[in-house]
Amino acid sequence: MVYSRLNVVFGVVFCGFLLGSSNVHAAPLWVDLSQAVVVSAGQGDETEDVAATILVEELAKRSGIQLKIQQTWPESDRPVIAIATRNTKADWSNRIPRRDDLRLPEAQSEGFAIRVVDAPNPKSPAVFIVGADSRGAIYGVGRLLRELHCRKGEIKLDKDLQIATAPEYPHRGHEMGYRALSNSYDAWSRAQYDQYIREQVLLGMNCVQNIPFQDGRTNELMQYPRPEMNRIIGEICDRYDVDYWVWTPVQFSLTDQKLRQAELKKHAQFYESTPRLDAVFVPGGDPGDNPPELVIPFMEDLAKLLAKSHPRAKVWVSLQDFDEPKIKFVMDYIAREQPDWLGGIVADTSALSIRETRMRLPKRYPVRSYPDITHTVECQFPVSWWDPAYAVTLVRESTNPRPVAYSTIFRRFAPHTDGFVTYSDGINDDVNKAVWSMLGWDSQQDAREILVQYAHFHFGAEAAESIADALLGLENNWQGSLAENAGVDGVLALWQRLEEQHPELLENWRFQQHLMRAYYDAYTRHRLLYETQLEQEALQTLAQAPKFGALTAMQRAERILQRVVSAPCRPELRARIDDLAEELFRSIGYQTSVERFGGSGAERGCVMDFVDRPLNDRWWLEAEFAKIRKISREQDRVARLDVIRTWEDPGPGSFYDDIGHVGKSPHVIRGEAINTDPEGRHAWNPGHTWVDEGRSRRRLSWLHHMRWPVGVDYDGLDPDARYIVRLTGQGESPLRGDGKKLPVTKRASQIGEFQEFAVPAELTADGALRLTWDPVDETHVPWQKRSHLAEVWLLKQ
Repeated sequence: MVYSRLNVVFGVVFCGFLLGSSNVHAAPLWVDLSQAVVVSAGQGDETEDVAATILVEELAKRSGIQLKIQQTWPESDRPVIAIATRNTKADWSNRIPRRDDLRLPEAQSEGFAIRVVDAPNPKSPAVFIVGADSRGAIYGVGRLLRELHCRKGEIKLDKDLQIATAPEYPHRGHEMGYRALSNSYDAWSRAQYDQYIREQVLLGMNCVQNIPFQDGRTNELMQYPRPEMNRIIGEICDRYDVDYWVWTPVQFSLTDQKLRQAELKKHAQFYESTPRLDAVFVPGGDPGDNPPELVIPFMEDLAKLLAKSHPRAKVWVSLQDFDEPKIKFVMDYIAREQPDWLGGIVADTSALSIRETRMRLPKRYPVRSYPDITHTVECQFPVSWWDPAYAVTLVRESTNPRPVAYSTIFRRFAPHTDGFVTYSDGINDDVNKAVWSMLGWDSQQDAREILVQYAHFHFGAEAAESIADALLGLENNWQGSLAENAGVDGVLALWQRLEEQHPELLENWRFQQHLMRAYYDAYTRHRLLYETQLEQEALQTLAQAPKFGALTAMQRAERILQRVVSAPCRPELRARIDDLAEELFRSIGYQTSVERFGGSGAERGCVMDFVDRPLNDRWWLEAEFAKIRKISREQDRVARLDVIRTWEDPGPGSFYDDIGHVGKSPHVIRGEAINTDPEGRHAWNPGHTWVDEGRSRRRLSWLHHMRWPVGVDYDGLDPDARYIVRLTGQGESPLRGDGKKLPVTKRASQIGEFQEFAVPAELTADGALRLTWDPVDETHVPWQKRSHLAEVWLLKQ
């Protein structure tokens, strides 16, 4: 996957083209279905009737037209939308267009066919939705809704429409856990859960994964006790005939028999209470640290309890946090015992890759992936080289449509699996859910076409093409240096044009959500440019410290930095973001702030708590000024200010790289791209340290960092000069220059302190130098305390 760095061109041409684009395809011939009758082959409560009800209700929302449902074929010359399965037995079954080859898509599990028939009477055309089974009928309704053109008082369809399709992967699910940790689900009513699950099903999802026990906290947003909502979600899944999974980690020692029995009792009560349950997923870790010798017997006991209430349900396990000996224990057990209660393996971020999991597992057991589609940084699939300005404001759970990236990721891992249930903790990843669901149906679908279908379904046909491109624009906003990405303003212009042309969409929470991201991105970029300029002015003022004194220079610098408050940047953008955040909380319970909206934590999508966080080093400078004022000698104060002033500007012939900053690391060798290394197993992606609840006053360069880069490469060095390497970071730094280990001349113990290495003259005699780092095994060290690199200087002596 290649993203253009010509962001100015993107900003001008992309948005200018889209705003003026028109459909060049020949106009279709339409079938008017505004007066249609929906004919269902169901018998009162069968899935065909559920499919018919869904169709009628969704069409009423889109057009204001309430179509009638009946079981018999109408005698009048009225259009018909007929919903059936291949095995339908009705007095009108002979009308159903059939193809009898069992290899055809509409004969496969969950498959369907849609066909418009206008013979023998063109005045009463019929649209047939024929599912291979009951699920197929519902999926057929979902596809029809993505093809119909609806507006107030009008429903029409291309008369030449013919579709026959079946899903490529049998497991296509999303986690929707009802718990306080979520950024939205916890505020929902039964009706909101029902509608959201319905919408996901209509886009191809066939299972929901709930979190019935883990994290027992409650909050004021919850409208139901958790046991009641656990049951309700099962009822909703049963209504739409989709699988109901639950994720149930073991967070206590299984050697404690009292706790073990209590946990089994809790599971048994839940199993008995829910009308449907298809799978129980027990993760090996995260959370939980029991060895497999204890986990597997516990799962066997769960399977016995499960069989009493849901005999067809299975227990699944993941290998998360298991090392190779533990993985071997599990695989040997499965190969030896071939347990019937085991549903399969959930492959995740364990030491064993998805491909290796599939190769080592007996073929009778499926492999299901558990991709994290909700987080942006410090996660399974981080945004590649995400600009730090986003990392400190949007943090981990912002609205994050990534259709192109996730299409690439899906196609890399899916062939080794039987499908997926994504990890999600809210609605910030709503587009990503659709991308995964539709790729699970057809892995070769184009990302933009998926977005067009998504937009058509949720926003209507008229705006679908432009919204699809606007969503692609949001993904492009996150590519490369934000300061250099002029396309961000172009993307906002496109969303503002949509906002102006389609005011009815301002009541749609999905439109509100992505509109807010467009405003947020543009506001962040303008703040970044403005605050960078203020910092440069402040640093230039510090150069006057020898003339006017350190105290006066700091006072003047602080006044410059405080202009961000006295003369704020783009207040009109800031006000619109605030309004949209309020509207999103009212419309869908989206919690973008801890204090204002009851978010469970600052990292959990609470972007409004960081919308004004400094994007320069103002906080660090103010803290440093406070320390310098305590220094008694003027000479020492001036010397420290000079270090601060020249931090990123080491002088002629020397070099500085902010290792984790995509726009300030010109000498850093990038690793493999997302198309070949999406999990970062071969090369590290910049991360972001979460300290002080996102309010850390450290230098920004110490917050965004890397484990170690592939390398740092210098050319054009003075062959007659001597150089030293200076680093900041945390922990060890096993540095080599041109493959030779460099001697440490100055050690560091704290973040922000300088560590220095001597560079032998023979290494730079050719005018070039490459720095690399040896691997260090820190698997025993908590990830927060593992070594990483923040900054690198090559200083000419």
